Amino acid sequence: MVDTVSNTSSNVLATSSAASAASKQTPQEMQDRFLKLMVAQLSNQDPLNPMDNAELTTQMAQINTVTGIQQLNDSLKAMTAQFGTLQAMQGTSLIGRTAIVNGNMLGYDAEGGKAHGGVLLQAAADSVKVDVLGLTGQVLGTVDMGGLPAGQHSFDWDSAGIDRSLVSGFRVTATKSGEPVTANPLSMLRVESVGMVDGSIRLRTEGQMAYAYGDVLAFQ
Repeated sequence: MVDTVSNTSSNVLATSSAASAASKQTPQEMQDRFLKLMVAQLSNQDPLNPMDNAELTTQMAQINTVTGIQQLNDSLKAMTAQFGTLQAMQGTSLIGRTAIVNGNMLGYDAEGGKAHGGVLLQAAADSVKVDVLGLTGQVLGTVDMGGLPAGQHSFDWDSAGIDRSLVSGFRVTATKSGEPVTANPLSMLRVESVGMVDGSIRLRTEGQMAYAYGDVLAFQ
């Protein structure tokens, strides 16, 4: 009884080890092993009771499916790596361009004499005004954009002599016949660097702001 138990345990361990080793094999190694076993099986089969053709076909189809899936995975990994490289190369062309994103932060030209931003009007307005705000909410300057149709518009503000560190942002007020019109502020910021984070393009703009590529509404 003890010998039987011992033999059974050894068989279980041997089977487990074989299964573990097989799981670490590559599809090509599995295919080669399968073909060798199949040849041995065909060579030693009972002539009076040969292997069923359907069974043989099923086994061959299964090993081909495993090999095909692995090859497909390898191809997808290679394509993903190439796509990431291409994205990184394309991202470098965005440096120096202006990214338009949702927000009320002003962008500045290279000389620092002008600030700019954008407005997205949901409907036409006969009066659109932009107030540039200081750190405590005080108005540092106003840009009167007049009447504008619905859509996206940009503005410039003369920031000469203003310390940009004292500017917190801007607000937009739009009306039509005295009634308010929804107006969303847009930041227009210069792209200073581009990087890849978790396979996605990330932009760093002036003011040390970071944006995902998908957050950008447009580039100029």
